Amino acid sequence: MQQFYNRKNELQTLRAVSNNVINTKAQLSVMVGRRRVGKTRLLNEAFAGTGIKYLYLFISRKNESSLVDEFTNIIRNELEAKFFHPQSLRDIIDFLLDYSKAHPLTVIIDEFQDIDIVNSGLFSDIQNLWDANKRESMMHLVCCGSLYSMMTRIFKGKDEPLFNRDDYFFKIKPLQPSYIVDVMKDHQQFSAESLLDWWCLSGGIPKYLEWLTRFSGQNDNLFEAVISEFSPFIKEGTHRLVEDFGSEHRVYFDILGALAKGYTSRARIETFLELSVGVHLEKLDEVFDVITKMRPISSKGTSRDVRYSISDPFLTFWFRFIHSNKSAVEMENYEYIRRLIERDFEVFSGLELESLFTAILVESKQYGRIGGYWDAKGHNEIDIVAINDLDKKILIAEVKRKQKRYSEAKLIEKSVNLLQKLNVKNYSVEYRGFSLDNLIEVMEENQAN
Repeated sequence: MQQFYNRKNELQTLRAVSNNVINTKAQLSVMVGRRRVGKTRLLNEAFAGTGIKYLYLFISRKNESSLVDEFTNIIRNELEAKFFHPQSLRDIIDFLLDYSKAHPLTVIIDEFQDIDIVNSGLFSDIQNLWDANKRESMMHLVCCGSLYSMMTRIFKGKDEPLFNRDDYFFKIKPLQPSYIVDVMKDHQQFSAESLLDWWCLSGGIPKYLEWLTRFSGQNDNLFEAVISEFSPFIKEGTHRLVEDFGSEHRVYFDILGALAKGYTSRARIETFLELSVGVHLEKLDEVFDVITKMRPISSKGTSRDVRYSISDPFLTFWFRFIHSNKSAVEMENYEYIRRLIERDFEVFSGLELESLFTAILVESKQYGRIGGYWDAKGHNEIDIVAINDLDKKILIAEVKRKQKRYSEAKLIEKSVNLLQKLNVKNYSVEYRGFSLDNLIEVMEENQAN
């Protein structure tokens, strides 16, 4: 099994809750994070081989009786409950809460939000059973899900049965740049150029990093392995998104394809697709957590001056180079796609370099606000503005692939209007050019702070 990176706080907390459940009685943890981000692996690392008794139950999208049969077999094997004959998922939850009154037990329910598809009434059943048994039960219930908005609504929506029943809420994010560097160094793959490639192909998602470590030793050209007949990257966007998007997945894919091509405003997307996309953009942002809504850092949260981007660098790459060339994929003409990447990847990755530097600054924890800026006409764009209101410091940065293309004089000139809008008279302002040439240096600076 691949080495496990980061997540120390989550591991410690999950284990501590399970180990202390004899004293605290029933505890409910919620864990959310996009698909492939490593939730299941984290839970396995937290409990496997620790002496903590746990069950793992996965809510697949099939009928309730099939799930009951599957879970019954798991429970009979793991808990030696040979005479256990439940008729429903409610019976299973009821049995486990009763069992845990005598035996401390951790129960993981993965893809918890899909209960809504199997039997939406089960949420109320769980709430009633939990409330009735939690003072005696020694259960640590971990409800894990990949749709952030649904999981949040289930536990934070005032009209929902499980409102505020959670004791712990974990949001699992992709690995930060320093951990990607650790992975690369462990496989002798680290350089500034390679880090940018790995960022574009993984965005810090552990499963993709695992694939890249497998590919990295196969060929001097990483894309020979990434874009090939046996590469899991080829179908990954489809596998990851189609089930969530459902019957409207083609419209969502068209929108994401437009974003990957550089159409970042609603008006430009609608012109390109000849389609109204307002509702779909809201869902991609708020329901599926696949895109990010951006406003100039100087604007209010209600400003209509909105741009969109795909949240995950890998999905940006997938829609830009793989999905947009479906015909070549169908014909297994991978050489054609690799030639496209060879032609266009330098420009594409130069744009993603901005998101990498932003992630480095986020990881440094020096700033309270980080964003970009453009004026009302869409001009005077500034790539990164990072503001520390505590120490009254502002970093204004331009990102270029090559440092020689950076002009501090031009950046200062573009920043005049921004600084007036921010009203930061007593703040110190630092102007920087970020590039591949100083990527490692900037990472080291921000880790030192």
